[in-house]
Amino acid sequence: MIQDTAQAADVARRLVMEQFPSALAAWLGGSVVRGDASATSDLDITVLLDGLPAPMRRSIEYGGWPVELFVHTEASLAHFCEKDRQRRQPTMMRLVGETVILTDTDGSGARLQQACLAEVEAGPSALTTAELDLLRYTITCLLDDLADASTDDVRTAIASVLWQDAARLLLTGVRRWYGTGKGLLRELSAYDAIHATNHAHDLPAGVRAASAGDSSTLIEHTEQILNLHGGRLFAGFELAAEPV
Repeated sequence: MIQDTAQAADVARRLVMEQFPSALAAWLGGSVVRGDASATSDLDITVLLDGLPAPMRRSIEYGGWPVELFVHTEASLAHFCEKDRQRRQPTMMRLVGETVILTDTDGSGARLQQACLAEVEAGPSALTTAELDLLRYTITCLLDDLADASTDDVRTAIASVLWQDAARLLLTGVRRWYGTGKGLLRELSAYDAIHATNHAHDLPAGVRAASAGDSSTLIEHTEQILNLHGGRLFAGFELAAEPV
């Protein structure tokens, strides 16, 4: 597997020229550009077209690489970036902003790269009071469920959800982006680097301990995060629904 970013970019550029000769722009992002690619990493390539077959997503193999293709028009790119903002997970923004430009026929490649990068650096909008209260309530209930869990299987199931909700509160509560899976650990690590904390290790470690019968570590760590944002919430919580 090629690990060099320049070589990977050459492979990605050939793919774009062969399969999307009319592309206005294209970008290579993901682990190869970040410098943390593994033996199973793929090439994350975003392609900008002025029409069909965009928007679409396709997974292929090319030049010895697994490839994820994200093919967009500028309108569909804006649509998915807006979805990123709403869920506070900047997937599309990073796939365009934190990249190597593969081709740029009209300046849109550099323009959109800089716009997406600026949005990533600006961070998400602040949690509303309702969003914050819902997170606090959800985490409070999970903490109670974890404390009462009677088997390691139940503890594992609850802890695997709880640590992610705790991380979401920690990050989005201070207007930082959230993620999933490896992406969540990267966001936590970035937070840790700024705040001299160790959440990216301590939260998963708490899950491992809970799975082995000791829930106290994860409960204590989660409560520390909760206390940064008002603490536990149960009595008085209210969630309104739309009239039907």
